[in-house]
Amino acid sequence: MSVQINSFGKTENGIEVTAYTLKNQNGTECSFIDLGAAWVTMKVRDRDGQFADVVIGYDNPEAYYHNPTSCGECVGRNANRIGGAAFELDGKRYQLAKNNNDRNNLHSGPDKWVTHMFQGSLPDGPDGCSVRFSKFSKDGEQGFPGNLDFSVTYTLTQDDALKIEYEASADRTTVINPTNHAYFNLSGNGSGDILNHEVRINADAFTPADEYSIPTGEIRGVAGTPFDFTKQKKIGQDIGADYDQLRFANGYDHNYALNAPGTGLRFAASLTDPGSGRRMEVYTDLPGMQFYTGNGLKNTYPGKDGADYLPRTGVCFETQYFPDAVNKEDWEKPVFKAGEAYRSTTIYKFGTV
Repeated sequence: MSVQINSFGKTENGIEVTAYTLKNQNGTECSFIDLGAAWVTMKVRDRDGQFADVVIGYDNPEAYYHNPTSCGECVGRNANRIGGAAFELDGKRYQLAKNNNDRNNLHSGPDKWVTHMFQGSLPDGPDGCSVRFSKFSKDGEQGFPGNLDFSVTYTLTQDDALKIEYEASADRTTVINPTNHAYFNLSGNGSGDILNHEVRINADAFTPADEYSIPTGEIRGVAGTPFDFTKQKKIGQDIGADYDQLRFANGYDHNYALNAPGTGLRFAASLTDPGSGRRMEVYTDLPGMQFYTGNGLKNTYPGKDGADYLPRTGVCFETQYFPDAVNKEDWEKPVFKAGEAYRSTTIYKFGTV
């Protein structure tokens, strides 16, 4: 196991960005930068032993800083959407930036964490080699209450899993709901669309949304709908079906209510590329997961090695509390009291079939 630390270049205002590359004895490697604690690369073998980078992203800090489609971002304080860009805590109403359809808050607004510098460190751990990124988010940052101490630790294990551990606490009641917004293409970066990839999701229900992607409050069974991934199927099989939820989002961009909530770390989903034989399994202790087929990917900045990132050339599995849960009376809320610790783990395990 090894860790390499290298320069990733400088931001537009001259701040040096550092990349941390983790490598295990199998030759599997992944890299992260202290700008936004972003996940930059994930190089894994196919069935023939050939390596490819299966996380899409960029080669320079400028693209990550602006990052219009959130490639690899550590999203915080709150992932996904908050309806009306507002919520109430302890009798006080908090107004956030309306950066989504001029009405809702998406990924905590334009002051995204990917525009912030984190403090990188190398913790000791029994599972493999790790890098930890920490930041202090002051009271009122992005519109959220409380001074927040946050860290995310990425660990590459001996068995080719990338474990992500989040920890946070604040001095006031606040919302804490981070995620990672990596897009995966198991055929390799820049290899085309992911419609032939096969997906299984361990969820019997999802949360339908309105035309602005805000959940309606319904939890709908997937049986008999294009959203049924309880058995492995190709992403492209039903993505063009005449179904209101697919029309609203131009594909899949929906939260799944994962089975067995509250039981800790468990299997959430798998992604398989029949062509290369690469497979990824997702595990989480969180109640939900956003399955997003990259419908809005665009070529604002050239991708790594000049790749074109067009719609549906990457797919996301964003573990989370349900979108807009802070405003839904009956849903588990990502609300933590002063001094209460937030801890969560998500694992992306890579292999072949």
